[in-house]
Amino acid sequence: MKKLLIGNEAVAWGLYNGGLGLVSSYPGTPSTEITEFLATHDDIHAEWAPNEKVAMEAAFGASLAGMRSACAMKHVGLNVAADPLFTLSYTGVTGGLVVCVADDPAMHSSQNEQDSRHYAVAAKVPMLEPADSAEAYAFAKSAFALSEEYDTPVLLRMCTRIAHSQCVVDIGEREAVPMKDYVKQPEKYIMMPGYAKKRHPLVEERTEKLRAVAENGPYNRVEMTDNREFGIITSGCSYLYVKEVFGDRVPVLKIGMPNPLPEKLIRDFAASVKKLYVIEELDPILENHVKSLGLEVTGKKLFSAIGEFSQKTIRDAFLAEGIDAGPVPETCGAVPAVPGRPPMMCAGCPHRGMYYTLVKNKITVLGDIGCYTLGAVPPLNALDSTLCMGASISGIHGFNAARGKETEGKTVAVIGDSTFMHSGMTGLVNVAYNATNSTVIILDNSITGMTGHQQNPTTGYNIKGDPASKVDLEALCKALGIRRVRVVDPYDLKACEEAVLEELAAEEPSVIISRRPCVLLKYVKAKAPLKVDPAKCRGCRKCMKLGCPAVSFREGKARIDATLCVGCGVCEQLCAFSAIGGEEA
Repeated sequence: MKKLLIGNEAVAWGLYNGGLGLVSSYPGTPSTEITEFLATHDDIHAEWAPNEKVAMEAAFGASLAGMRSACAMKHVGLNVAADPLFTLSYTGVTGGLVVCVADDPAMHSSQNEQDSRHYAVAAKVPMLEPADSAEAYAFAKSAFALSEEYDTPVLLRMCTRIAHSQCVVDIGEREAVPMKDYVKQPEKYIMMPGYAKKRHPLVEERTEKLRAVAENGPYNRVEMTDNREFGIITSGCSYLYVKEVFGDRVPVLKIGMPNPLPEKLIRDFAASVKKLYVIEELDPILENHVKSLGLEVTGKKLFSAIGEFSQKTIRDAFLAEGIDAGPVPETCGAVPAVPGRPPMMCAGCPHRGMYYTLVKNKITVLGDIGCYTLGAVPPLNALDSTLCMGASISGIHGFNAARGKETEGKTVAVIGDSTFMHSGMTGLVNVAYNATNSTVIILDNSITGMTGHQQNPTTGYNIKGDPASKVDLEALCKALGIRRVRVVDPYDLKACEEAVLEELAAEEPSVIISRRPCVLLKYVKAKAPLKVDPAKCRGCRKCMKLGCPAVSFREGKARIDATLCVGCGVCEQLCAFSAIGGEEA
Protein backbone atom coordinates (compact mmCIF):
# COMPACT_ATOMS: atom_id res chain seq x y z
CA MET A 1 0.00 0.00 0.00
CA LYS A 2 1.44 3.37 -1.03
CA LYS A 3 0.76 6.48 1.05
CA LEU A 4 1.96 10.08 1.07
CA LEU A 5 3.54 10.49 4.50
CA ILE A 6 5.47 13.06 6.46
CA GLY A 7 8.72 11.69 7.85
CA ASN A 8 7.40 11.31 11.38
CA GLU A 9 4.40 9.26 10.26
CA ALA A 10 6.73 7.15 8.13
CA VAL A 11 8.87 6.46 11.21
CA ALA A 12 5.73 5.50 13.13
CA TRP A 13 4.69 3.06 10.39
CA GLY A 14 8.21 1.63 10.23
CA LEU A 15 8.30 1.02 13.97
CA TYR A 16 4.79 -0.42 13.99
CA ASN A 17 5.35 -2.76 11.06
CA GLY A 18 8.72 -3.70 12.55
CA GLY A 19 6.97 -5.31 15.50
CA LEU A 20 6.88 -2.49 18.03
CA GLY A 21 5.06 -3.35 21.25
CA LEU A 22 5.60 -0.28 23.44
CA VAL A 23 6.44 3.37 22.82
CA SER A 24 7.00 5.91 25.59
CA SER A 25 7.87 9.52 24.78
CA TYR A 26 7.73 13.13 25.87
CA PRO A 27 6.41 15.55 23.23
CA GLY A 28 8.96 17.85 21.65
CA THR A 29 8.90 19.51 18.24
CA PRO A 30 9.93 18.21 15.71
CA SER A 31 9.52 14.65 17.07
CA THR A 32 6.01 14.77 18.55
CA GLU A 33 3.99 13.25 15.72
CA ILE A 34 5.92 9.95 15.82
CA THR A 35 4.24 8.98 19.07
CA GLU A 36 0.91 10.59 18.19
CA PHE A 37 0.65 8.44 15.06
CA LEU A 38 1.69 5.32 16.99
CA ALA A 39 -1.04 6.02 19.56
CA THR A 40 -3.67 5.43 16.86
CA HIS A 41 -2.79 1.71 16.91
CA ASP A 42 -4.74 -0.01 19.66
CA ASP A 43 -2.68 -3.22 19.58
CA ILE A 44 0.43 -1.57 21.04
CA HIS A 45 1.06 0.32 24.27
CA ALA A 46 1.63 4.05 23.67
CA GLU A 47 2.12 6.69 26.36
CA TRP A 48 3.33 10.16 27.20
CA ALA A 49 5.93 9.96 29.96
CA PRO A 50 6.64 12.85 32.36
CA ASN A 51 10.05 13.37 30.71
CA GLU A 52 12.48 11.81 28.25
CA LYS A 53 14.57 10.02 30.87
CA VAL A 54 11.49 8.23 32.16
CA ALA A 55 10.45 7.44 28.58
CA MET A 56 13.76 5.81 27.73
CA GLU A 57 13.79 3.86 30.98
CA ALA A 58 10.25 2.60 30.28
CA ALA A 59 11.38 1.51 26.80
CA PHE A 60 14.34 -0.25 28.45
CA GLY A 61 11.99 -2.07 30.81
CA ALA A 62 9.87 -3.32 27.91
CA SER A 63 13.01 -4.39 26.05
CA LEU A 64 14.24 -6.21 29.17
CA ALA A 65 10.91 -8.06 29.24
CA GLY A 66 11.49 -9.19 25.65
CA MET A 67 9.29 -6.71 23.76
CA ARG A 68 10.39 -4.47 20.89
CA SER A 69 10.15 -0.90 22.18
CA ALA A 70 10.88 2.69 21.24
CA CYS A 71 10.97 6.22 22.59
CA ALA A 72 10.96 9.54 20.74
CA MET A 73 12.20 12.99 21.69
CA LYS A 74 13.73 16.17 20.31
CA HIS A 75 17.45 16.82 20.47
CA VAL A 76 17.42 18.61 23.83
CA GLY A 77 15.30 15.78 25.19
CA LEU A 78 18.20 13.45 24.50
CA ASN A 79 20.17 15.48 27.02
CA VAL A 80 17.60 14.51 29.63
CA ALA A 81 17.73 10.86 28.54
CA ALA A 82 21.53 10.69 28.25
CA ASP A 83 21.94 9.01 31.63
CA PRO A 84 20.10 5.79 30.72
CA LEU A 85 21.36 5.91 27.11
CA PHE A 86 25.04 5.64 28.00
CA THR A 87 24.48 2.66 30.28
CA LEU A 88 22.04 1.03 27.85
CA SER A 89 24.99 0.89 25.50
CA TYR A 90 26.65 -1.42 28.06
CA THR A 91 23.64 -3.56 28.97
CA GLY A 92 22.40 -3.99 25.43
CA VAL A 93 18.86 -5.21 24.82
CA THR A 94 16.60 -8.24 24.83
CA GLY A 95 13.80 -6.97 22.61
CA GLY A 96 14.95 -4.42 20.01
CA LEU A 97 15.04 -0.82 21.26
CA VAL A 98 14.94 2.22 18.95
CA VAL A 99 15.52 5.77 20.19
CA CYS A 100 14.13 8.38 17.77
CA VAL A 101 15.71 11.82 18.15
CA ALA A 102 14.80 14.84 16.02
CA ASP A 103 17.32 17.65 15.62
CA ASP A 104 16.26 21.22 14.85
CA PRO A 105 18.81 23.07 12.66
CA ALA A 106 17.96 26.78 12.50
CA MET A 107 16.13 26.45 15.84
CA HIS A 108 12.59 26.67 14.50
CA SER A 109 11.28 25.70 17.94
CA SER A 110 14.32 25.11 20.12
CA GLN A 111 16.84 26.87 22.34
CA ASN A 112 19.95 25.51 20.63
CA GLU A 113 21.24 23.79 17.46
CA GLN A 114 22.50 20.59 19.02
CA ASP A 115 23.89 17.83 16.80
CA SER A 116 22.74 14.46 18.17
CA ARG A 117 25.35 12.55 16.20
CA HIS A 118 27.75 13.38 19.03
CA TYR A 119 25.64 11.23 21.36
CA ALA A 120 25.91 8.22 19.05
CA VAL A 121 29.69 8.58 18.98
CA ALA A 122 30.02 9.20 22.71
CA ALA A 123 27.62 6.42 23.78
CA LYS A 124 29.08 4.06 21.15
CA VAL A 125 25.73 3.07 19.71
CA PRO A 126 24.73 2.83 16.04
CA MET A 127 22.80 5.69 14.46
CA LEU A 128 20.71 5.69 11.30
CA GLU A 129 19.82 8.91 9.42
CA PRO A 130 17.13 8.84 6.72
CA ALA A 131 16.97 11.44 3.95
CA ASP A 132 13.23 11.22 3.20
CA SER A 133 10.03 9.57 4.36
CA ALA A 134 10.66 6.37 2.40
CA GLU A 135 14.01 5.91 4.10
CA ALA A 136 12.50 6.93 7.44
CA TYR A 137 10.09 4.01 7.11
CA ALA A 138 12.74 1.54 5.96
CA PHE A 139 15.35 2.56 8.53
CA ALA A 140 12.88 2.55 11.43
CA LYS A 141 11.61 -0.89 10.50
CA SER A 142 15.08 -2.42 10.05
CA ALA A 143 16.41 -0.80 13.24
CA PHE A 144 14.78 -3.46 15.42
CA ALA A 145 16.62 -6.32 13.70
CA LEU A 146 19.86 -4.30 13.88
CA SER A 147 19.26 -3.69 17.58
CA GLU A 148 18.69 -7.35 18.37
CA GLU A 149 21.44 -8.75 16.16
CA TYR A 150 24.11 -6.50 17.67
CA ASP A 151 22.64 -6.29 21.18
CA THR A 152 22.38 -2.50 21.24
CA PRO A 153 19.93 0.37 21.32
CA VAL A 154 19.75 2.11 17.93
CA LEU A 155 19.45 5.87 17.48
CA LEU A 156 17.31 7.07 14.56
CA ARG A 157 18.14 10.68 13.75
CA MET A 158 15.54 12.90 12.15
CA CYS A 159 15.60 16.66 11.56
CA THR A 160 12.86 19.25 11.16
CA ARG A 161 12.79 19.11 7.34
CA ILE A 162 12.73 15.31 7.08
CA ALA A 163 10.25 15.00 9.96
CA HIS A 164 7.72 17.30 8.34
CA SER A 165 8.29 16.94 4.58
CA GLN A 166 6.40 14.37 2.52
CA CYS A 167 7.01 11.68 -0.03
CA VAL A 168 5.33 8.48 -1.16
CA VAL A 169 6.05 5.44 1.02
CA ASP A 170 5.25 1.83 0.20
CA ILE A 171 3.91 0.42 3.47
CA GLY A 172 3.94 -3.31 3.94
CA GLU A 173 2.33 -5.47 6.58
CA ARG A 174 3.07 -5.57 10.29
CA GLU A 175 5.53 -8.28 11.29
CA ALA A 176 4.30 -10.76 13.85
CA VAL A 177 7.23 -10.66 16.24
CA PRO A 178 6.81 -12.80 19.37
CA MET A 179 8.21 -11.48 22.63
CA LYS A 180 11.52 -12.99 23.64
CA ASP A 181 11.65 -14.95 26.87
CA TYR A 182 12.80 -13.09 29.94
CA VAL A 183 15.90 -14.67 31.46
CA LYS A 184 17.57 -13.26 34.54
CA GLN A 185 21.09 -12.14 33.55
CA PRO A 186 22.77 -10.24 36.40
CA GLU A 187 26.11 -9.78 34.61
CA LYS A 188 24.33 -8.22 31.61
CA TYR A 189 21.78 -6.00 33.24
CA ILE A 190 23.07 -5.06 36.71
CA MET A 191 25.53 -2.28 35.99
CA MET A 192 27.57 -2.15 39.15
CA PRO A 193 31.32 -1.72 38.59
CA GLY A 194 32.28 -5.39 38.64
CA TYR A 195 29.81 -6.28 35.90
CA ALA A 196 30.13 -3.02 33.97
CA LYS A 197 33.88 -3.56 33.53
CA LYS A 198 33.11 -6.82 31.75
CA ARG A 199 30.55 -5.17 29.48
CA HIS A 200 32.76 -2.37 28.15
CA PRO A 201 34.99 -4.67 26.03
CA LEU A 202 31.82 -6.10 24.47
CA VAL A 203 30.78 -2.57 23.46
CA GLU A 204 34.09 -2.08 21.66
CA GLU A 205 33.77 -5.48 19.95
CA ARG A 206 30.24 -4.58 18.88
CA THR A 207 31.43 -1.31 17.34
CA GLU A 208 33.94 -3.18 15.21
CA LYS A 209 31.25 -5.61 14.04
CA LEU A 210 28.96 -2.69 13.19
CA ARG A 211 31.68 -1.20 10.99
CA ALA A 212 31.06 -4.10 8.63
CA VAL A 213 27.43 -2.97 8.40
CA ALA A 214 28.64 0.55 7.65
CA GLU A 215 30.90 -0.80 4.88
CA ASN A 216 28.59 -3.32 3.26
CA GLY A 217 25.11 -2.84 4.69
CA PRO A 218 22.07 -1.13 3.17
CA TYR A 219 22.49 2.27 4.83
CA ASN A 220 25.45 3.85 3.02
CA ARG A 221 25.64 3.90 -0.78
CA VAL A 222 27.76 5.31 -3.61
CA GLU A 223 26.07 7.00 -6.58
CA MET A 224 28.83 7.12 -9.19
CA THR A 225 28.90 9.09 -12.47
CA ASP A 226 31.38 9.51 -15.32
CA ASN A 227 32.37 12.95 -14.02
CA ARG A 228 35.26 12.45 -11.58
CA GLU A 229 36.37 16.09 -11.11
CA PHE A 230 34.97 16.07 -7.59
CA GLY A 231 32.78 13.97 -5.33
CA ILE A 232 30.48 14.79 -2.42
CA ILE A 233 29.98 12.94 0.85
CA THR A 234 26.71 13.93 2.46
CA SER A 235 23.77 12.69 4.53
CA GLY A 236 20.19 13.39 5.58
CA CYS A 237 18.52 16.54 4.31
CA SER A 238 21.80 17.80 2.81
CA TYR A 239 21.72 14.85 0.41
CA LEU A 240 18.41 16.09 -1.02
CA TYR A 241 19.82 19.60 -1.53
CA VAL A 242 22.89 18.16 -3.27
CA LYS A 243 20.70 16.10 -5.61
CA GLU A 244 18.49 19.08 -6.40
CA VAL A 245 21.52 21.19 -7.28
CA PHE A 246 23.63 18.62 -9.16
CA GLY A 247 21.16 15.89 -10.10
CA ASP A 248 23.14 12.86 -11.29
CA ARG A 249 26.05 14.94 -12.61
CA VAL A 250 28.50 14.37 -9.72
CA PRO A 251 29.47 11.29 -7.70
CA VAL A 252 27.87 11.15 -4.25
CA LEU A 253 28.55 8.98 -1.21
CA LYS A 254 25.32 9.09 0.77
CA ILE A 255 25.75 8.29 4.44
CA GLY A 256 22.68 6.78 6.09
CA MET A 257 24.58 5.37 9.06
CA PRO A 258 26.56 8.21 10.66
CA ASN A 259 27.85 5.98 13.46
CA PRO A 260 29.94 3.96 13.14
CA LEU A 261 31.24 5.46 9.91
CA PRO A 262 32.85 3.35 7.18
CA GLU A 263 36.53 3.58 6.33
CA LYS A 264 37.16 1.53 3.20
CA LEU A 265 34.01 2.85 1.53
CA ILE A 266 35.19 6.42 2.06
CA ARG A 267 38.77 5.70 1.00
CA ASP A 268 37.60 4.01 -2.20
CA PHE A 269 35.20 6.85 -2.98
CA ALA A 270 37.92 9.46 -2.36
CA ALA A 271 40.31 7.58 -4.64
CA SER A 272 37.74 7.65 -7.44
CA VAL A 273 37.51 11.47 -7.63
CA LYS A 274 40.02 14.31 -7.95
CA LYS A 275 38.63 16.42 -5.11
CA LEU A 276 36.44 15.64 -2.13
CA TYR A 277 33.73 17.71 -0.44
CA VAL A 278 31.66 16.98 2.66
CA ILE A 279 28.28 18.66 2.98
CA GLU A 280 26.53 18.22 6.34
CA GLU A 281 24.39 20.49 8.50
CA LEU A 282 25.62 21.57 11.92
CA ASP A 283 28.88 19.98 13.16
CA PRO A 284 31.69 18.44 11.06
CA ILE A 285 31.13 14.84 12.15
CA LEU A 286 31.62 13.35 8.69
CA GLU A 287 34.38 15.81 7.79
CA ASN A 288 36.43 15.07 10.89
CA HIS A 289 36.13 11.34 10.28
CA VAL A 290 37.33 11.76 6.69
CA LYS A 291 40.27 13.86 7.89
CA SER A 292 41.10 11.23 10.51
CA LEU A 293 41.63 8.81 7.61
CA GLY A 294 44.34 11.13 6.29
CA LEU A 295 42.27 12.31 3.34
CA GLU A 296 42.14 15.87 2.04
CA VAL A 297 38.61 17.22 2.10
CA THR A 298 36.75 20.54 1.99
CA GLY A 299 33.82 20.94 4.36
CA LYS A 300 33.11 23.65 6.92
CA LYS A 301 35.51 25.97 5.10
CA LEU A 302 32.68 26.39 2.59
CA PHE A 303 29.59 25.14 4.39
CA SER A 304 28.53 26.78 7.63
CA ALA A 305 28.17 24.99 10.96
CA ILE A 306 25.21 27.28 11.71
CA GLY A 307 21.60 26.81 10.64
CA GLU A 308 20.04 24.94 7.75
CA PHE A 309 21.33 24.62 4.23
CA SER A 310 19.34 25.12 1.03
CA GLN A 311 19.81 24.52 -2.66
CA LYS A 312 20.98 28.13 -2.96
CA THR A 313 23.56 28.00 -0.17
CA ILE A 314 25.10 24.88 -1.70
CA ARG A 315 25.13 26.37 -5.20
CA ASP A 316 26.66 29.64 -3.93
CA ALA A 317 29.34 27.77 -1.99
CA PHE A 318 30.44 25.95 -5.12
CA LEU A 319 30.42 29.21 -7.09
CA ALA A 320 32.95 30.48 -4.54
CA GLU A 321 35.09 27.50 -5.58
CA GLY A 322 34.74 28.44 -9.24
CA ILE A 323 32.26 25.61 -9.89
CA ASP A 324 29.03 26.64 -11.60
CA ALA A 325 26.36 24.16 -10.60
CA GLY A 326 23.84 25.77 -12.92
CA PRO A 327 20.62 27.58 -12.03
CA VAL A 328 18.63 26.53 -9.02
CA PRO A 329 15.16 25.32 -10.14
CA GLU A 330 12.45 27.94 -9.83
CA THR A 331 10.56 25.86 -7.27
CA CYS A 332 13.63 26.07 -5.06
CA GLY A 333 14.06 29.83 -5.30
CA ALA A 334 14.18 32.20 -2.37
CA VAL A 335 10.90 33.03 -0.68
CA PRO A 336 9.76 36.58 -1.54
CA ALA A 337 10.15 39.09 1.26
CA VAL A 338 7.11 39.15 3.54
CA PRO A 339 6.35 41.46 6.44
CA GLY A 340 7.79 40.27 9.73
CA ARG A 341 5.32 38.71 12.17
CA PRO A 342 6.78 38.45 15.64
CA PRO A 343 5.72 35.47 17.75
CA MET A 344 3.12 36.24 20.38
CA MET A 345 0.74 34.55 22.77
CA CYS A 346 -2.75 33.89 21.43
CA ALA A 347 -5.65 36.26 22.02
CA GLY A 348 -7.08 35.35 25.41
CA CYS A 349 -3.99 33.38 26.46
CA PRO A 350 -4.31 32.79 30.22
CA HIS A 351 -0.62 33.62 30.76
CA ARG A 352 -1.03 37.22 29.60
CA GLY A 353 -2.78 38.53 32.73
CA MET A 354 -0.12 37.11 35.05
CA TYR A 355 2.70 38.46 32.91
CA TYR A 356 1.12 41.92 32.83
CA THR A 357 0.96 41.85 36.62
CA LEU A 358 4.63 40.90 36.91
CA VAL A 359 5.73 43.59 34.46
CA LYS A 360 3.57 46.23 36.12
CA ASN A 361 5.24 45.53 39.46
CA LYS A 362 8.76 45.40 37.95
CA ILE A 363 9.33 41.79 39.01
CA THR A 364 12.38 39.88 37.80
CA VAL A 365 11.10 36.72 36.09
CA LEU A 366 13.13 33.55 35.54
CA GLY A 367 11.35 31.72 32.74
CA ASP A 368 11.12 28.18 31.41
CA ILE A 369 10.40 26.21 28.23
CA GLY A 370 6.85 26.40 26.86
CA CYS A 371 4.46 28.71 25.02
CA TYR A 372 4.72 31.10 27.97
CA THR A 373 8.28 31.82 26.76
CA LEU A 374 6.54 34.14 24.27
CA GLY A 375 6.07 36.54 27.19
CA ALA A 376 9.69 37.51 26.57
CA VAL A 377 8.86 39.53 23.44
CA PRO A 378 7.52 43.11 23.25
CA PRO A 379 5.43 44.72 24.53
CA LEU A 380 5.49 42.57 27.68
CA ASN A 381 9.25 41.89 27.79
CA ALA A 382 8.46 39.91 30.91
CA LEU A 383 11.27 37.35 31.13
CA ASP A 384 14.84 37.68 32.31
CA SER A 385 16.06 34.17 31.46
CA THR A 386 15.10 30.91 29.76
CA LEU A 387 17.57 28.03 29.86
CA CYS A 388 16.01 24.57 29.74
CA MET A 389 13.14 22.50 31.11
CA GLY A 390 12.83 23.07 34.86
CA ALA A 391 15.67 25.59 35.08
CA SER A 392 13.41 28.42 36.23
CA ILE A 393 12.88 26.90 39.68
CA SER A 394 16.45 25.66 40.15
CA GLY A 395 17.62 29.01 38.81
CA ILE A 396 15.59 31.18 41.17
CA HIS A 397 16.96 29.21 44.10
CA GLY A 398 20.53 29.97 43.02
CA PHE A 399 19.66 33.56 42.13
CA ASN A 400 18.17 34.26 45.54
CA ALA A 401 20.89 32.30 47.35
CA ALA A 402 23.43 34.57 45.66
CA ARG A 403 21.73 37.91 46.31
CA GLY A 404 19.54 37.20 49.36
CA LYS A 405 17.20 39.92 50.60
CA GLU A 406 18.09 42.09 47.64
CA THR A 407 16.09 39.84 45.26
CA GLU A 408 13.89 37.54 47.35
CA GLY A 409 10.91 39.88 47.36
CA LYS A 410 11.33 40.99 43.77
CA THR A 411 11.90 37.78 41.81
CA VAL A 412 9.69 34.89 40.68
CA ALA A 413 10.07 31.75 38.59
CA VAL A 414 7.40 30.83 36.03
CA ILE A 415 6.90 27.30 34.73
CA GLY A 416 4.09 25.44 32.94
CA ASP A 417 2.18 22.50 34.38
CA SER A 418 3.69 19.98 31.96
CA THR A 419 7.19 21.38 32.41
CA PHE A 420 6.76 21.27 36.17
CA MET A 421 5.99 17.56 35.93
CA HIS A 422 8.89 17.09 33.49
CA SER A 423 11.68 18.50 35.63
CA GLY A 424 10.38 21.24 37.90
CA MET A 425 9.53 19.10 40.90
CA THR A 426 13.12 18.42 41.93
CA GLY A 427 13.93 22.13 41.72
CA LEU A 428 11.02 22.89 44.04
CA VAL A 429 12.29 20.25 46.48
CA ASN A 430 15.62 22.08 46.43
CA VAL A 431 13.92 25.40 47.17
CA ALA A 432 12.13 23.88 50.15
CA TYR A 433 15.03 21.76 51.41
CA ASN A 434 17.74 24.40 51.10
CA ALA A 435 15.36 27.14 52.18
CA THR A 436 15.58 30.12 49.87
CA ASN A 437 12.68 32.52 50.13
CA SER A 438 11.62 31.94 46.51
CA THR A 439 8.22 32.34 44.83
CA VAL A 440 7.33 29.95 42.01
CA ILE A 441 4.37 30.55 39.68
CA ILE A 442 3.02 27.44 37.94
CA LEU A 443 1.21 28.55 34.79
CA ASP A 444 -1.37 25.79 34.65
CA ASN A 445 -3.17 25.87 31.30
CA SER A 446 -4.33 22.24 31.65
CA ILE A 447 -2.36 20.91 28.65
CA THR A 448 1.08 20.65 27.08
CA GLY A 449 0.60 23.71 24.90
CA MET A 450 3.63 24.56 22.79
CA THR A 451 3.94 21.13 21.14
CA GLY A 452 0.29 20.93 20.12
CA HIS A 453 -1.97 20.02 23.05
CA GLN A 454 -0.67 16.72 24.37
CA GLN A 455 -1.95 15.34 27.65
CA ASN A 456 0.27 15.22 30.72
CA PRO A 457 -0.02 13.89 34.29
CA THR A 458 -1.90 17.01 35.46
CA THR A 459 -4.71 16.83 32.87
CA GLY A 460 -6.49 13.67 33.94
CA TYR A 461 -6.29 12.01 30.50
CA ASN A 462 -3.78 9.73 28.79
CA ILE A 463 -2.39 9.86 25.24
CA LYS A 464 -5.58 8.32 23.81
CA GLY A 465 -7.83 10.78 25.66
CA ASP A 466 -9.03 8.17 28.14
CA PRO A 467 -9.45 9.13 31.82
CA ALA A 468 -6.23 8.72 33.81
CA SER A 469 -4.83 9.51 37.23
CA LYS A 470 -4.58 13.27 37.71
CA VAL A 471 -1.83 14.88 39.76
CA ASP A 472 -3.11 17.39 42.32
CA LEU A 473 -0.63 20.22 41.94
CA GLU A 474 -1.59 21.90 45.20
CA ALA A 475 -1.18 18.70 47.22
CA LEU A 476 2.03 17.84 45.38
CA CYS A 477 3.65 21.21 46.10
CA LYS A 478 2.77 20.88 49.76
CA ALA A 479 4.13 17.33 49.85
CA LEU A 480 7.39 18.66 48.37
CA GLY A 481 7.78 20.95 51.37
CA ILE A 482 6.02 24.19 50.37
CA ARG A 483 3.52 25.36 52.98
CA ARG A 484 2.26 28.45 51.13
CA VAL A 485 0.32 27.32 48.02
CA ARG A 486 -2.51 29.31 46.45
CA VAL A 487 -4.50 29.31 43.20
CA VAL A 488 -5.50 32.37 41.15
CA ASP A 489 -7.36 33.01 37.91
CA PRO A 490 -5.01 34.91 35.57
CA TYR A 491 -8.00 36.66 33.97
CA ASP A 492 -8.53 38.42 37.34
CA LEU A 493 -5.82 41.09 37.41
CA LYS A 494 -6.66 42.27 40.91
CA ALA A 495 -6.41 38.76 42.33
CA CYS A 496 -3.14 38.14 40.47
CA GLU A 497 -1.53 41.29 41.83
CA GLU A 498 -2.72 40.56 45.36
CA ALA A 499 -1.33 37.02 45.22
CA VAL A 500 2.03 38.03 43.76
CA LEU A 501 2.64 40.86 46.22
CA GLU A 502 1.56 38.83 49.24
CA GLU A 503 3.70 35.83 48.38
CA LEU A 504 6.73 37.96 47.60
CA ALA A 505 6.33 39.65 50.97
CA ALA A 506 6.15 36.32 52.83
CA GLU A 507 9.23 35.12 54.70
CA GLU A 508 9.18 31.58 53.29
CA PRO A 509 9.03 29.78 49.94
CA SER A 510 5.68 29.85 48.14
CA VAL A 511 3.87 28.62 45.05
CA ILE A 512 1.17 30.43 43.08
CA ILE A 513 -0.80 28.27 40.65
CA SER A 514 -2.13 30.49 37.86
CA ARG A 515 -4.90 28.25 36.58
CA ARG A 516 -7.05 28.63 33.48
CA PRO A 517 -7.27 26.25 30.48
CA CYS A 518 -5.65 27.17 27.17
CA VAL A 519 -8.18 29.05 25.03
CA LEU A 520 -7.47 26.76 22.07
CA LEU A 521 -8.72 23.65 23.84
CA LYS A 522 -11.87 22.30 22.20
CA TYR A 523 -13.90 22.31 25.40
CA VAL A 524 -13.10 25.96 26.19
CA LYS A 525 -15.94 28.13 24.92
CA ALA A 526 -15.13 31.70 23.99
CA LYS A 527 -17.31 34.54 25.23
CA ALA A 528 -18.72 37.23 22.96
CA PRO A 529 -15.98 39.54 21.66
CA LEU A 530 -15.54 42.89 23.41
CA LYS A 531 -15.91 46.24 21.69
CA VAL A 532 -14.35 49.68 22.02
CA ASP A 533 -16.56 52.75 22.35
CA PRO A 534 -14.68 55.36 20.28
CA ALA A 535 -16.42 58.18 22.16
CA LYS A 536 -14.97 57.01 25.48
CA CYS A 537 -11.53 55.93 24.25
CA ARG A 538 -8.87 58.54 25.14
CA GLY A 539 -6.10 56.92 23.12
CA CYS A 540 -3.97 56.25 26.21
CA ARG A 541 -2.69 52.94 24.72
CA LYS A 542 -2.75 51.19 28.08
CA CYS A 543 -4.61 48.24 26.52
CA MET A 544 -1.80 47.91 24.00
CA LYS A 545 0.63 46.99 26.79
CA LEU A 546 -0.96 43.55 26.94
CA GLY A 547 0.34 42.57 23.52
CA CYS A 548 -2.97 40.93 22.64
CA PRO A 549 -3.24 40.32 18.87
CA ALA A 550 -6.96 41.14 19.02
CA VAL A 551 -6.24 44.71 20.16
CA SER A 552 -4.86 47.30 17.74
CA PHE A 553 -4.53 51.08 17.59
CA ARG A 554 -5.73 53.07 14.60
CA GLU A 555 -6.48 56.73 14.03
CA GLY A 556 -5.83 57.52 17.68
CA LYS A 557 -8.27 54.92 19.05
CA ALA A 558 -8.07 51.33 20.26
CA ARG A 559 -9.82 48.69 18.21
CA ILE A 560 -10.71 45.07 18.91
CA ASP A 561 -10.81 42.47 16.16
CA ALA A 562 -14.01 40.50 16.74
CA THR A 563 -12.62 37.54 14.80
CA LEU A 564 -9.80 37.13 17.33
CA CYS A 565 -11.24 38.32 20.64
CA VAL A 566 -12.42 35.56 23.01
CA GLY A 567 -13.94 37.94 25.54
CA CYS A 568 -11.43 37.24 28.31
CA GLY A 569 -11.95 40.73 29.74
CA VAL A 570 -8.34 41.43 30.69
CA CYS A 571 -8.13 44.56 28.52
CA GLU A 572 -11.46 45.74 29.94
CA GLN A 573 -9.94 45.72 33.43
CA LEU A 574 -7.13 48.00 32.25
CA CYS A 575 -9.28 50.69 30.71
CA ALA A 576 -9.71 53.57 33.15
CA PHE A 577 -12.35 55.20 30.95
CA SER A 578 -14.77 52.25 30.58
CA ALA A 579 -14.27 52.37 26.82
CA ILE A 580 -13.97 48.58 26.51
CA GLY A 581 -16.90 46.28 27.19
CA GLY A 582 -19.61 44.06 25.79
CA GLU A 583 -22.57 44.99 23.61
CA GLU A 584 -23.28 48.09 25.63
CA ALA A 585 -19.81 49.57 25.11
